[in-house]
Amino acid sequence: MIRINEITDKVASYIEKPDLEIIQKAYIFAAEAHAGQTRLSGEPYLSHPMSVAKVLADMQLDEATVVAGLLHDTVEDTKATIDEIEELFGEEVADIVDGVTKISKIQFESKAVAQAENIRKMILAMAEDIRVLMVKLADRLHNMRTLDFQNSVKQRLISQETLEIYAPLANRLGLHRTKIELEDLCLKYLKPDVYEQIDQGVAAHHTAGNDYIDKVIGILNGLLEENGIRARVRGRIKHRYSIYAKMQQQHLGLDQVFDLIAFRIIVTSLKDCYAALGLVHSRWKPVAGRFKDYISIPKANMYQSLHSTVIGPDGERIEIQIRTEEMNRVAEYGVAAHWQYKEKGKKGSSRDAERFTWLRQILDWQRDLKDPREFMSSLRIDLFQDEVYVFTPRGDIKELPEGATPVDFAYAVHSKVGDHCAGAKVNGRLVPLGTPLKNGDRVEIITDAHRNPSRDWLKFVKTARARTRIKQYIRTEERARSISLAKEMLEKEGRKVGINVAKAMKDGLFLRLAEEFACPSVDEMLSQVGYARLTPRKVLHKLYVILHPGERPPDERERKPEPAASSAEAPKPKKSEGIRISGVDDVLVRFASCCNPLPGEPIVGYVSRGRGVTIHAADCTNLKELEPERLVSVAWDGQEDKPYPAKIRIVSRNFKGALSQVTALMASDDVNIDSGTFHSNVDGKAVMEFTVEVTNLTQLYGVLDKIRNIQAVTEAIRVS
Repeated sequence: MIRINEITDKVASYIEKPDLEIIQKAYIFAAEAHAGQTRLSGEPYLSHPMSVAKVLADMQLDEATVVAGLLHDTVEDTKATIDEIEELFGEEVADIVDGVTKISKIQFESKAVAQAENIRKMILAMAEDIRVLMVKLADRLHNMRTLDFQNSVKQRLISQETLEIYAPLANRLGLHRTKIELEDLCLKYLKPDVYEQIDQGVAAHHTAGNDYIDKVIGILNGLLEENGIRARVRGRIKHRYSIYAKMQQQHLGLDQVFDLIAFRIIVTSLKDCYAALGLVHSRWKPVAGRFKDYISIPKANMYQSLHSTVIGPDGERIEIQIRTEEMNRVAEYGVAAHWQYKEKGKKGSSRDAERFTWLRQILDWQRDLKDPREFMSSLRIDLFQDEVYVFTPRGDIKELPEGATPVDFAYAVHSKVGDHCAGAKVNGRLVPLGTPLKNGDRVEIITDAHRNPSRDWLKFVKTARARTRIKQYIRTEERARSISLAKEMLEKEGRKVGINVAKAMKDGLFLRLAEEFACPSVDEMLSQVGYARLTPRKVLHKLYVILHPGERPPDERERKPEPAASSAEAPKPKKSEGIRISGVDDVLVRFASCCNPLPGEPIVGYVSRGRGVTIHAADCTNLKELEPERLVSVAWDGQEDKPYPAKIRIVSRNFKGALSQVTALMASDDVNIDSGTFHSNVDGKAVMEFTVEVTNLTQLYGVLDKIRNIQAVTEAIRVS
């Protein structure tokens, strides 16, 4: 376990005259509070806050943040209170601990909603003081490092949340090292087969790669020295997740990813950055379209550097990054390199605060989102994208996600400009509204007061702000139509049973009906009828009973009473295909063919009109296109021993008997092959794709592990 001296020595190395006494005091408090508690690994619980504090010290954060790291779990997991922490350690530390604390007394309908609300609260807290997020990221980093001790379902749930929220937040704050480690750990637990394949490929590349790195560093050092530029040159093999992301984006196999190696030139001045770039381009041919100047236009997380991909020695593609020492410090430590706490209670300069306006923008844009799941979806969109920088006609810069369109730009200018967007000019030329914008584009929006948002815009907009505003307009329009449709349906059905629906509405009887169906308003009840969540017959039956107490509705009188079944023979509600749906029994369930979810992985349900509930994997990419109000909480109801379909891909050397080896192994593992294809490539590789039947996630990954052990197999992965 980490010792407190390691933490205090580290703090003393970067803070002049640090208050080490308060760190020692926090250590003693945490040790007493967590006494007797252990982690799943069997270690004393104190090892966790100690590790978190060490991560924060490595980021070179102030004493208050390190102290908050030591205390961050005391309020949640012990009898300690925020008031007690404020009294002993001051308001500043108490505010950070309070912001980090995950405990909540509000009762949520599902874990998904609780998670979304906790994330929303965390963003609100860190908008006030960014150190809340620094502690939270350090907490999550250590939890990911020790995730081996959790069960496989929790490993996937925690990793998915980390990949979708915490790694992008680390990137937004410029915490490059933290982001890389979080992404690699997430890949290890979410795609163990892919991670192992990449890990083995990188290991095989490492020896040859090291020789190549030394060769290129020697050439670069000589080139810079000859031209009088003082610099440090470093080379590295890219991290696992970035290789995986490139394989996914460009549909490549590992053997097709060429630029696995990146080099960094760190110079002493800004002018040397561009001088070094000129020398590199004079020595090796640059790859067209692969140069980015983040010095002239820095990223939102303060990152500055020149990036260029060139054809290096032996025809290999290599990426070269050029930056100054200060730029390198910011690239490594991000916000920690800028966010200064020089006085007690001072929360950074106004200039620093401006760097995090995106946090407040996220909150402003999501204020109208009542559904936490939609908030989470929008947050992922805001955090994940790389940026492009475009100009207004006045020359103001607007930062947008990569692939953003004129409609995204219009909503970034003002919501009313977006709502009435009729056309766009990019660099003086009229373009379609779905045209992706590029760095440096000058954009002008043409508005028309009679134009309104179109559902088609949802197919190409990239920003959460645009998507939210468009959905709000569509939802308002659809709600109005659903209410109008409900009134027509009720009046038509009402005539059949002799009820004047219009009069009943005028007499206020529909207020009583809304209460009967636990709806907050008449319009809400009518919209549920229009959306087919309530049937007109059910509403009219209730209304008939109100109008004619003691009488049965006419269509019920015609039915013959069925003999009551004995309690022993009473039919049991059937399970919905091994799925438990929140608040609903005996409903038609089908599994989405786009993602083929398996028992053991997180899932979500989507109510389809007339087709029951469709079950998707929680990370299914198609979910973002669905209406969030029709998503329902679902869970696996036990572990039924029944087959579920899963798609897999196997790549091997093309030799006689390859197919029989693979199929024999699957048969020995009791995995049935439902269908499949087999073809060979010109490079001598055979590609087998199967739809197999397995009972759960563990069985699927178990058989994939065994297939990868076949000597000729180079890849065996699940396909979604």
